[in-house]
Amino acid sequence: MKVLTLNFLTCAVKSCKSSSDSFPLHPKDAELASDDVEVNPELLVNLLPRLDWKALKTTSTELGFPQLPDSPPTIDELQSDDKLLKDLHSLLMETNLMEGKLVCGVCGHEYAVREGIPNFLLPSHLV
Repeated sequence: MKVLTLNFLTCAVKSCKSSSDSFPLHPKDAELASDDVEVNPELLVNLLPRLDWKALKTTSTELGFPQLPDSPPTIDELQSDDKLLKDLHSLLMETNLMEGKLVCGVCGHEYAVREGIPNFLLPSHLV
């Protein structure tokens, strides 16, 4: 599962839906893998407005990646800053969460990730 995907996932527990703390899910005991993917600046420029930057900063820090700026870069800043472009590309497009858990910040439920696939099936008491 690409790290990019974490920017779009939230806890599936019904009681967590009303809380903003259920997003993003926090990686725990994460085993990461890296793919070699050609840098595509146009893709990153198009993705930037769709990302929740605060959540991305949190995920990046929790996974031990370089610190991202406090606010999202403008399109011009991204296109002119090769280091930031490569750092974002590496984080979003090349990094995969292969094993570990995704933890909700509200209820603490842990979603297992095995072979890059998160299991979002809930036990009956949480449905």
